Amino acid sequence: MTSSARLIALYTGQPEHRWDDKPPSAIHKSAHDGPVDLGPTGLAGDAQADLSVHGGTEKALHHYPSEHYEHWRQTFDQDAAPYRPGGFGENISTKGFTEETLCIGDVLTLGTARLQISQGRQPCWKLNMHTGNPALAAHFQKTGKTGWYYRVLEPGRIEPGQVLTVIDRPCPDWSLQDVILARFNPRLDPEIAAALADLAELAAPWRDAFAKKSVPGAREDTSKRLNG
Repeated sequence: MTSSARLIALYTGQPEHRWDDKPPSAIHKSAHDGPVDLGPTGLAGDAQADLSVHGGTEKALHHYPSEHYEHWRQTFDQDAAPYRPGGFGENISTKGFTEETLCIGDVLTLGTARLQISQGRQPCWKLNMHTGNPALAAHFQKTGKTGWYYRVLEPGRIEPGQVLTVIDRPCPDWSLQDVILARFNPRLDPEIAAALADLAELAAPWRDAFAKKSVPGAREDTSKRLNG
């Protein structure tokens, strides 16, 4: 088990009107060099445009591994500008953790804060628009390289250069990668879906989604989320 990673950058942003005939988005974020207060719903100075699908206590902080950006540069072999830390609208970027090395429900310390992994990211059309790549959101789902969200168990102050450390693992049988891939698997075994629907450490919207997947023959239409 990889038990620690280094925080290499922090990012915050505010909602902006960026695309004609589209709602505003706060996916464009800027690096923050110094310490930042982290509260129950996220970083000071950060905001979300649509609180029905972003933010809140279960998605207070979005983490994206810096290691993944090389994969995307190689996959799309195009302008590398969007494919660098901070490019996907994350709040924190690290070196040392990926979805393979963590589990749903892991509790971590960062600075004076204490965090718990609550769910993976569900990519949407805004990621495509932001990067200029209409295929990116679908590839996020297919690969499981989505990053993840934290709930804040104890608010605190965090800053680049600090170390994130796993201090508790209540769900060792549910790797973050496996749960994310299960969430986007249209042919998921209903028994696995039912087990995940009962996982208390998982954010309620994902538990609800797995409950629906536990019904044999269930189908989910993701076209609106992915394509706008």
